[in-house]
Amino acid sequence: MKNFMSFALLLWSALLLVACEKQLDKDAPSVADDANVVLQLSCYEVSPISTRSIRDISQMCSRVGVAFFKDGTKVKTVRQTVGDEGFGTVAATLEEGTYEVVVIAHNCDGASTITSPEKVTFPNNVVSDTFYYYGTLTATSDRQTFQYQMTRVVAMFRLTLEQPLPAEAKKLWFYYTGGSSTFSPALGYGCVNSRQTVTLDVAAGQQTFEVYTMPHEENDELKIQVRVMGETDNILNELTFENVPVVRNHVTTYKGSFMGSSSNAYTFSLTGESDWAGIDVYTF
Repeated sequence: MKNFMSFALLLWSALLLVACEKQLDKDAPSVADDANVVLQLSCYEVSPISTRSIRDISQMCSRVGVAFFKDGTKVKTVRQTVGDEGFGTVAATLEEGTYEVVVIAHNCDGASTITSPEKVTFPNNVVSDTFYYYGTLTATSDRQTFQYQMTRVVAMFRLTLEQPLPAEAKKLWFYYTGGSSTFSPALGYGCVNSRQTVTLDVAAGQQTFEVYTMPHEENDELKIQVRVMGETDNILNELTFENVPVVRNHVTTYKGSFMGSSSNAYTFSLTGESDWAGIDVYTF
């Protein structure tokens, strides 16, 4: 009986392994025969400060850009958009040697521009939720697979309204300084002093609006001007928030009633959500 149970367990394990291998073969994207470097970007480390939370790349971002640099010169760029076959798996054919690798994943309307390991820009200087990896690899004549877990580089500012805006409100205009819309992978932070402008359409009943920036260091401060605008861009109301605290991989939330209010009528909190790190709450 004991031998039978051992045989049955061994048979079950073998069948399970075969099933897993078939599933992997079915899901694995095709890779060019001559590619000697394969990057697997399917998972993200989105809560590095507290517990680790791994997400599939297609759940977090819609675009990926990868650049390889050798001796300071960019030798290859690969771009992907969600929906492409094998999204999140990048294959490249490289000469033998050591390379710097920059990976940028985001949700912008257009591809990022990876100029160097010290400079990445985004279309119209508008920042979305963004993740990155920066490091080195050594390419050989044999195919190698590298698995990269990417980390978030942005801070989010969230405006939450206690009442919906009036029907004549069509847009929310944000103008903010103190952060960056240009990123340095080598540093892991924003690298210029940007004047960021974002205009968001207002849907009926919408009460939450979100914009992003890249802090210059782990903690930063913004000055944010917000306008409610009508159909012809006429200004219905305007508020300015000074010294807004932002932290990489954190959400800063301002809550209040926009129309007829002043900036000091708001409360704000700096919080972490399920896929953002840390919890820090402030009121005034």
